Amino acid sequence: MVPLELIIDSNENINPANLITGTKIMIPGYVSVPYTIKEEDTLWKIGKARNLSIDAMMILNQMQNPNQLAPGDTLYLPERITQHHVSSKLPYGSGILTKQIKTLKKLYPFINIESIGTSVLGNPIQEIRIGKGLKKVHMNASFHANEWITSMVLMRLVNQYLISLTNRSTFRSVNTINLYNETELSIVPMVNPDGVDLVLSGPSTSNRQEVIEINEGSDEFVHWKANIRGVDLNNQFPANWEIEQERKSPKSPAPRDYPGSSSLSEPEAKAMADLIKKNQYDRILAFHTQGEEFYWGYEGFEPPESEILAKEFERVSGYKAIRNVDSHAGFKDWYIQEYKRPGFTIELGRGINPLPLSQFDDILHKVEGIFLAAIYL
Repeated sequence: MVPLELIIDSNENINPANLITGTKIMIPGYVSVPYTIKEEDTLWKIGKARNLSIDAMMILNQMQNPNQLAPGDTLYLPERITQHHVSSKLPYGSGILTKQIKTLKKLYPFINIESIGTSVLGNPIQEIRIGKGLKKVHMNASFHANEWITSMVLMRLVNQYLISLTNRSTFRSVNTINLYNETELSIVPMVNPDGVDLVLSGPSTSNRQEVIEINEGSDEFVHWKANIRGVDLNNQFPANWEIEQERKSPKSPAPRDYPGSSSLSEPEAKAMADLIKKNQYDRILAFHTQGEEFYWGYEGFEPPESEILAKEFERVSGYKAIRNVDSHAGFKDWYIQEYKRPGFTIELGRGINPLPLSQFDDILHKVEGIFLAAIYL
């Protein structure tokens, strides 16, 4: 059975204490599948073969008389969703992401989808929210354009979490419905949609000349990290931004490392900062590639809780925990400095960016424990 709280949260405009006959209720984690009636079929036989109640089939098909089944007629049967809908087979651009978010919202209507802002080119920067607990956890991916595999990994983790919730199954031995009731999870799966699309598909006609000039005349964008204006979004935050501006070698728009003309000059970075300011998350995780390590400190502003989480992340993933690196102006740096709460930059996989899709399954396996620990600890 689907947990009651998921059904209630999937039907927020309906009062569960005052249901009216004829009201349509959305049941998360199920789809209706057409079935063609065969000779000798009865609702009892169909239900027994598929472990379905007669009442459920009658409600779905609005049947007046269950004994009047005619061969060739179409019956709609409820089918529980147990398979992933987030693909790991194709490069993951903003178009695929948008389609998959719409699919997840249709299948799991208890999740909330919002646009927290728009990119330079007007693409929505989308947020997924799951759960209504007091603890608030935020995760994001694809700050850097050629790290688009992080979006795919994060979306698959979300998909696995949703399947576990609606099927009342455990996720790595964790009872996820408890997590749903205790934690509000915020996910921004693609911070830099323009940059990701540039890496995967090349420039559009409207900005082709500009980005090729930034790219020093090359029309090969596979190693591009910045947003579409040539600003590195993870060098945009007001945590000693001036130090990064002074010492970074690009002093103008570039495929990587240029911190911009001022902190938070780019709409993508500003959208992320505004999201954090508005919601005051208890901890944040930013997924990057590569190195199979993670960074969890900044200038001594990190609280003791950060070290506890870091040790657990290291244990469940095998990734190396690194407290400090000589870097400023990052999203994690700013969050730790501003809120004195645990923040992490997780470097998925190992190799040269962009990492190949052949690493996807290994990355997913190692980061599952971090994803869950970040929610339940």
